[in-house]
Amino acid sequence: MRIETYNQVAQIYKTSQTAVAKNTSSISKGRDEVQISQTGRDYQIAKQAVAEASDIREDKVAQLKAKVDSGNYEVNSGDFASKLLEKYQTLFM
Repeated sequence: MRIETYNQVAQIYKTSQTAVAKNTSSISKGRDEVQISQTGRDYQIAKQAVAEASDIREDKVAQLKAKVDSGNYEVNSGDFASKLLEKYQTLFM
């Protein structure tokens, strides 16, 4: 490409680097703004509360541990078998 051809094209479109610089300097720069809905805020609060909560229910663990330690904890074999079958069916079917 010849340089004079480029100059002719630039003259047709009347563009130059100084004109572009003047154009960009006149653009006002604003700030972006984000608004979170009330539902979003509620979700964030609930998510934070769940994250801070313990995964272990200490009261239940203490009750079961006391029963096991005293020898009073009994497992219903029918309930155990039904839960075992239920788990097996969800894994393999």
